[in-house]
Amino acid sequence: MKTVYFILLMTLAISSHSFAQKSSYDESLAKQLQADDYGMKTYVMAILLAGDRVNEYSPDQRAEIQKGHMANINRLDENGKLILAGPFIDGKEKRGIFLFNVSTKEEAEALTNTNPAIQAGVLKMELIEWYASAALQLLPEAHKKVQKTGF
Repeated sequence: MKTVYFILLMTLAISSHSFAQKSSYDESLAKQLQADDYGMKTYVMAILLAGDRVNEYSPDQRAEIQKGHMANINRLDENGKLILAGPFIDGKEKRGIFLFNVSTKEEAEALTNTNPAIQAGVLKMELIEWYASAALQLLPEAHKKVQKTGF
């Protein structure tokens, strides 16, 4: 009898735990973020690589290209197309990443081609489709709350 009682108690505990987890589901937010039943969606990640034409530019020219690169990042963020961006610390061949809020490589490539550093050949990008939490789209707003100064 103790075993039956224990099994019944465990089933009840598991059921209430599962219910508690499901009760936090926000259907409206899931629809707004285009989440699937797992709370996930497809993004496109760009790995930024050192371009082949870096040495063709003077330091002043590269500084201007970098300003355009940063302005482009800010524009993509304002348009809701960029979830996150950032450089790798070592700064070697792999320069950084972008996570685009788009579902196809073609859309990401079109956005990539608006970047002055890509246009100048200072950077190039490898595009990879990535399946991750739809809630990542909330990251830019959260970042604005912790960012003290802009770029």
